[in-house]
Formats: sequence, C-alpha cells, structure tokens
Amino acid sequence: MGKLFHSLKEKTKSIRIRLFLILCVVVVLIILFLILINNVVLESFYLYAKQNTLKGVYEKINNYYNHPSIEIDISRELEKIAVNNNFDILIKTDRNINVYTSDKDFLSTINEMNALTNTDEIPEENVLYVKDNVMIRKLEDQESGLTYILLSAKLDNDYLLYIRIPVASITESVKISNKFLILMGGFTVFVSAIIASFISRRFTEPILELNDIATSMSKLNFSKKYRVKDTDDEINNLGRSINIMSDKLESTISQLKKNNMELERDVEEKSKIDEMRKQFISDVSHELKTPIALIQGYAEGLVENVNSDEESRKFYAEVILDESNKMDLLVKQLLELMKLEYEKREFNNKVFDVTELLREVIRKSKVMLEEDNITVELNGLKPAMVYADSFYIEQVVTNYFTNAIKHAEEVNKEKKIVIDVQKNEENNKIRVSVFNTGKNIDEENLNRIWKRFYKVDSSRNRAKGGTGIGLSLVKAIMNNYENDYGVTNKENGVEFYFELDVAKGSEEEEEEG
Repeated sequence: MGKLFHSLKEKTKSIRIRLFLILCVVVVLIILFLILINNVVLESFYLYAKQNTLKGVYEKINNYYNHPSIEIDISRELEKIAVNNNFDILIKTDRNINVYTSDKDFLSTINEMNALTNTDEIPEENVLYVKDNVMIRKLEDQESGLTYILLSAKLDNDYLLYIRIPVASITESVKISNKFLILMGGFTVFVSAIIASFISRRFTEPILELNDIATSMSKLNFSKKYRVKDTDDEINNLGRSINIMSDKLESTISQLKKNNMELERDVEEKSKIDEMRKQFISDVSHELKTPIALIQGYAEGLVENVNSDEESRKFYAEVILDESNKMDLLVKQLLELMKLEYEKREFNNKVFDVTELLREVIRKSKVMLEEDNITVELNGLKPAMVYADSFYIEQVVTNYFTNAIKHAEEVNKEKKIVIDVQKNEENNKIRVSVFNTGKNIDEENLNRIWKRFYKVDSSRNRAKGGTGIGLSLVKAIMNNYENDYGVTNKENGVEFYFELDVAKGSEEEEEEG
C-alpha cells in the first residue's frame, strides 16, 4: 500500500498529470456551479420571466379594449393567449359581470377570493409586483395544493382582469434540469478527460523534451537539440534559446578544454624541463667529482713542480687533457640523453642501408680490433633498407660495438664479434644483433645495465671504461622509435640486439623478388 501511495505521489509530480487533473477539476466545478445556480436562481428567473409575460399580456388586452377593432375578435384572441401560455383568464366589469373566462373553475375561485382581494391582508412575501393598477402575487390553492401566479389588474375601461399561471411545475423542472446536468456533466467529464489528456500531452511533451535536453546539458552532453516547430509560441522560443545556449556552451566548454589541455601540456612541459634540469645537475655533479679531483691533483702537481723532469710533466698534462675530454664527452652525452628521454629531440628519418652503416662502424674501429686481436663477422641481409635517423642509429651501433670490443674475451682460442642482420617475420622488422665471446652477464644485472652510469665492471677501470651512458642512450633512442631492444646471454658470450622499421620501398621490392 505504501509503495502504491508513493507511486501515485510521484506520478502527481508530473506536469502532464497535474495539468490533466486541473482541467478535469475545472470541468467538474463548472458543472457543480451550474447545478447550484439551477437550484438557487432558476425558480426566481422563471418567476421574473412569467411576470414580464403577464405584464405583456396585460398591455395587449388593455389595448384590445381601449382601441377596439372590427377585424379583431377579442374573445378569440384571449382564447389563443390562454392556450398558448397555459393561462387562466377572467375579465369582469366593475359591477362583477363576467365578460370573458377561459375556465369556469377559475371564475369560482376568483369569486371566493374577492373578499381577500379587496382587503390588505395579503402576505407581503407573496406579492411579486405592484404598480399603478397592476398587482402580481403568488397564490396557493388550499384544495388542490397547487401554487399559482395571479395577476390582478384594472383596465383603462374599468374592467377587472385576472390571469392565473400554475407554477407548481417549476420545482419539477428544476429537478429534471439537475438530473440532466448531472447526466451531461458525467458525459462532459469523460469527454473532457480525453480532451484534457490530449491537450496536456500536447503541452507537456515539448516541456519534457526541453527538460531532457537540459538534463543532458547538465551532464555536458550537447548532442540533443530541441526540434523547433513552425508555430511561433513561447515554448518554441524557449527551445530556440536553449539550442543557442547549448551551442554556445558546447563551444565555450570545447575552448576551455582546449585551453586546459594546452595549459596541462605547458605545465607538464615545465615539469619535464625542471625534472630534466634537476636530473642533469645531479648526474653531472655526481660524475664529475672524480675527473675534477684528478685534474685538480695533477694540476697542483704541475704548479708545485712535484716531478721536475719533462716526461713526468708531459704525463700530468696528458692526464689533465684526457680527463677534460672525458668531461666534455660526458656533458654532451648527458645533454643528448636528457633531450631523448624527455622527447625534446626531433629525428631526421630517412631510408638507408643499415648493413652499410655497420661496415662503416667496423672500419672506424679497425685499430681497436687489431690491438685486441678480435675478428669480426658480418652476416645477414645485403642490403637491409630501414627507415630511421642514421645519426642516432650509428650511435646505437657504435655503443653496442665498442661495448662488445671492451668485453670480448677469448673462448676456445678465439676472440670474436658476430654482427647479424635478419628480418623478424613476426613483426616485419629488421633485427640487428651484436654478439661477443666472453663471460655472461649476471641475471640481476641484465636490467640494470640500461641505467645511466651503471657499469658491470665493479673495478670501473677509467682507462678502458666509458662514461656509463652509452646503453642509456640506446634505450632512449629505441623508446622514441617504440622498437624492441635488449640483451641475451648465449653459450659462449653475450648478444645485444635492436630492431628497426623496414623501409616501405624495400619491403615491396622484396615481395616482388
């Protein structure tokens, strides 16, 4: 029961239901008002109308006798008036001689009333009208129990005129009229309910549509628009205004989102720059301690002339120069790494042969290879056309190759480096791998070696070791290209690898071949 009441309560909140109920209530109130008016006013109005009728008949009869005409039969005219109006008419002379009567009973009634008529004992509430020689009053017949309206008047020729109208039927007429109003009221309420439902729907549908649009707008959904009709009414004007507001809000919010995104990018950019600056300062300050200390120590030795011989001074100067070069290289590599890691570097991509680039790196490293007695094998695709920035890919190859030279060791009386160039069929990439014979890298260090300044060699030999940034540069370059890279321990050594995008032209040529 509670749920039903709650449901009805919720429904009555609907503007459509409320409008429907209001229209129905208005119709019912109008019908009740008509019934009330019918009960209170109808009898009085009826009496008033009959009085006017009686006055009119009096004037007409008076004219008949004041201006007699041969063509008019007064008795016949009086009969017509009596029949048409349901009147009882009696005309007597001032000597009580009967001139005309429409009903003998009426004559006897008047004779019985003469005593009362000539006295002042008529109740005031029964008198309806008195003027000059005319008096209209209500009269109750004690024998029949009927009520009449009686006009008593004196004509200009001194005749006495009596006209009687029965009014008992008026009460019954009121009852019949009320029954008819109730019957018609029920039918009217039914028809009005249908019309009210239709009208309420016509009025509330656009309002509900506007409410739905407003609800969507509150959720920042501006896809819904009001369907403007041809009519130029208030709801259509409101719909147009809401459509305009929706468009302006959508435009404004879109602009705000765009400005917000730009602001977020600017904040993120500033944050990246600040982070890059802090990281750079931290890395430089950490890594420059040792070379600065060496330079300071050897410079003090030169100033104080610790070793006076020329060869020692030359050695001191060479150490200072070497450490200065290392510092310069370290700073440049750090700057480049920062730009790559924070996506501040634009690549100049083009199509080139990675196999030819590998040959060039091997040629440049010929002296180092001969000093360490290392043999190099280059296998795979010839040519291998890729699409990338050749400058940065050369850095990747150089870092892998110099790293292989530094860590290459003799295995089975052989110290060598194997470079392999193959196509990875799974992802349609060119895969370049650099293998060197030697010891495997501990499993715990396989992921650490890509961090800046991390060196597997715990002794950190400065003469043979690098800056510790090379593999970090490889990682940053490959991440920018979103290509795979990594390191794998093999049976007799270690293999580093990376992948590049195949140049589209070379891929089509390969398919044709």
